[in-house]
Amino acid sequence: MNEEERAKIALKILNKTYPKTPIPLKHRNIFTLLISVLLSAQCTDVNVNNVTKNIYPKYNKPEHFVKLGRRKIEKLIRSIGIFRIKAKSVYNLSKTLVEKYNSEVPKTFEELEELPGVGHKTASVVMSQGFGYPAFPVDTHIHRLAQRWGLTNGKNVVQTEKDLKRLFPKKYWNKLHLQIIYYGREYCKARECYGISCKICTSCYPKRKKPIKTKKA
Repeated sequence: MNEEERAKIALKILNKTYPKTPIPLKHRNIFTLLISVLLSAQCTDVNVNNVTKNIYPKYNKPEHFVKLGRRKIEKLIRSIGIFRIKAKSVYNLSKTLVEKYNSEVPKTFEELEELPGVGHKTASVVMSQGFGYPAFPVDTHIHRLAQRWGLTNGKNVVQTEKDLKRLFPKKYWNKLHLQIIYYGREYCKARECYGISCKICTSCYPKRKKPIKTKKA
């Protein structure tokens, strides 16, 4: 079985398992989506949602966070990992949006990736989930799953993203990114499936008996 055949199997199972894919990070607008994605680095979506549910009703525009200042932002997101670094990024990002983009979130990868604290993955999530532009955000979890399913042998997320874009038609990218995340959390967990028990793993590799080790991104 080659990688194209494995990709078709994975897509079929994912479409059947998750016909609908709600965005896991709660947000009020594209700006708050951007902030939530930034906050979600090295942190669970659940934790981010628990924190932002008390923030977004009152603070949901770039000028709100500029007015708050770094110290107050730190207090608001204190329970999130590396909160000081993230508070600095949120403040500087908000300031840049106010001063350079009239408080609007830019709609291109280049402009998004120039914002403080925004990398390629964060920009990809905003482009796909916020603006509906075809993108395939790849984090360490998707990187791990793509290796387990034989869709990439990439040593990093950059190579994995290229491989997944090559294997799957562009029209599926935005939904597929979320489907893979949901499936990984429910069926192909890092310390439970090991590449030998979930439906995608057993369908793609019916003869696999030993747990597979994946290369870290």
